[in-house]
Amino acid sequence: MFDTRQLEVFATVARTGSFSAAARALHCSQPAVSQQMRALERQVGGPLFVRTGRGLHLTEAGRILAERGSSLLDLLSATHQQVSAIATHDIGTIRICAFPSANVALVPAAAAILAQERPNLRLELVEEEPPDSFSLLRAGEVDLVISFSYAGEPLDDAAVNGMLRVPLLREPLALLVPTGHRLAGRGRVALEETAEERWIAGCVRCQRALHQACGAAGFTPDVTCSTDDNLAIQSLVTAGLGVALVPRLLLSFLQHPGLTAVDVESAAERITALYTWPDLIRLPIMRATVDALISASAAKA
Repeated sequence: MFDTRQLEVFATVARTGSFSAAARALHCSQPAVSQQMRALERQVGGPLFVRTGRGLHLTEAGRILAERGSSLLDLLSATHQQVSAIATHDIGTIRICAFPSANVALVPAAAAILAQERPNLRLELVEEEPPDSFSLLRAGEVDLVISFSYAGEPLDDAAVNGMLRVPLLREPLALLVPTGHRLAGRGRVALEETAEERWIAGCVRCQRALHQACGAAGFTPDVTCSTDDNLAIQSLVTAGLGVALVPRLLLSFLQHPGLTAVDVESAAERITALYTWPDLIRLPIMRATVDALISASAAKA
């Protein structure tokens, strides 16, 4: 069996490229790092590093251990966090990782519900997009993730393996145009009517959804600018540099006065869901948090 401390030291050496750099990162001495690595190499029965000049390179055995050891450490950390929470049955803080618009529109509404029901509960908020948010949950750094996908987009089974998924919200996409735009007075438009427009695109996943929706409508969008800053998207549209396709949730808390949102036929939907570990949902405080997020999402639907 591997010693977890040795695996942690090995992972740091592999990441930093030298024993001395690993020692600085771990706040210990270089001989202590060397001793741990010699013990680990004795256990595996062969070398994990080879020296090349001043640096270190992983052997084939070291490469495999680096790949799998990192996952093992993440799993151990998540398991320790879950078991500790269940054993003590006394979590006073829920750590939530959400994408930006969920942190602005959904989490505060859920927090207001929780403040009435559980005034001693503390929330710690982290902002991260999927799939990086799932890595934080798997590493035990957060307790709950709010993530999004687009209709027809397959789930990353490897990223969410073993997690509990709770659907929160399905929201249509809206077309943002300047107030003086030819489509601004329309209640609803077909996406085909925007084929000659220039486009402002969002994050990488949002860009894929835009291209998929426009492709289904028979054209390729002419993307002149892309940014994952929602305020920048609205400002660029207001300036007349293009139109944008955005989830309706954004408009519930942020809309530039120079913009008009128009419903779009046959556009993709964004699907929001929360993820946590099945064991954590047994905790009353986690169950209350999930219920509050469900209620907040229902109010936005």
